[in-house]
Order: sequence, then C-alpha cells, then structure tokens
Amino acid sequence: MADPAFWLVFFSAALVLNLSPGPDLLFVLSRTLSSGRRVGVASACGVCSGALVHVAAAALGLSAILATSALAFAVVKYVGAAYLLYLGVQALRSAGASSPLNLNSAARITAWQAYRQGILVDILNPKAAIFFMAFLPQFVRPNEGAVALQLLALGVLVVLVAIIIECALVLLAARASSALRGNRRLSQWLDRVFGSVLIGLGIRLGLAERT
Repeated sequence: MADPAFWLVFFSAALVLNLSPGPDLLFVLSRTLSSGRRVGVASACGVCSGALVHVAAAALGLSAILATSALAFAVVKYVGAAYLLYLGVQALRSAGASSPLNLNSAARITAWQAYRQGILVDILNPKAAIFFMAFLPQFVRPNEGAVALQLLALGVLVVLVAIIIECALVLLAARASSALRGNRRLSQWLDRVFGSVLIGLGIRLGLAERT
C-alpha cells in the first residue's frame, strides 16, 4: 500500500472528517473552554480511545450489528443520550465551580474524569461505530493482505489524525479559556455553555436515525 495517490486521498478524507464539528470535537472544545488545557487534552485522548474501540469493532465486524439491528442501535443511542444529558445537567448545576476563585470545589473535574467521560461519550455513540464501518472499507484493497488487519491499521491512522487535530484545537481554545477564566461571571457562563452543548448533543443523539 505504498501508492502516494492512495495515501493522499485517505489522509485528505481523514483530515476533512476530523475537522467537521461532530459530537466528539464539540465535546472536547467545550470541555477545554470550561476547564482548561489539561482537561481538554484528556478529553481528546478519551474520545480517541473510545474511537479505537469502534475501530476494533469494525475490524471484527461487530459494527454490523449496530447497522442492522434496530434494537441494538436504539439501546446504545439512548444510553449515550442519557449520559450526555447527565453531564450537561451536572455542568449547569456546577456553573462557575471551576473558576480560579473556587479551585477547591469538589465539582471541579480532573483530567482522569475527563478522559473517562471522553471514552464513554464516543463508545456510546452508535453513529461513530457505523461511520468507521462505512468509511474504512472504501480504502481496503483485497490484494494487500487480510481485510481485518487493513481495517484496523486504517482506523488507527484515522484516530492518530484525530488526536493531532483535536490537541491542536485544544491548545488554541485553551488560550482563550485561560483569559476568560479570570472573570468569575464569564466562568459561570462558560460552564453554562458547556452544559448546554452537552444537553444539545444528547438530544441530537437521542433523535438520531439509523442511516
């Protein structure tokens, strides 16, 4: 698979797809604005770790279950939507708790918590599983070896592109966040925006169709 044209098309597609404002990217950027660079990077690593689970599932053919079973899709979808709504409500209830004026608040999220949340946000999004199942096979070439291994390798590359892009965006967002966090009133509004984004993502996921 040393064809330069092949890799140019593949990485161009991966770049465009990872730059589009999907649930994962919105979650990471919102977390960054709400809690800063460290939490933002942890969130990015979390969603990318969750994406690797979908990659493995696509390579093993498990994603086909979500694509063909209405019940399986609905169960994962509603659990994921409920989790996002829970995180959103928690953020609204603790608005301003992550302000520098209140650093000792128990509501302040840690990087480890953000990482775990990122994993769950991605794993509990059935459309992410279907995305990998639909996207990766387009770049599989039967004469280049085992299909499962190709899917796994291509999926890992997509996730690597994602983590680079998301971490770069986190650094940009964190610069704005650090300035805004010095103002308690703005800090409260950032938490409210973050909570609203999560609730919106939860509603969007709950209404998603299996297409």
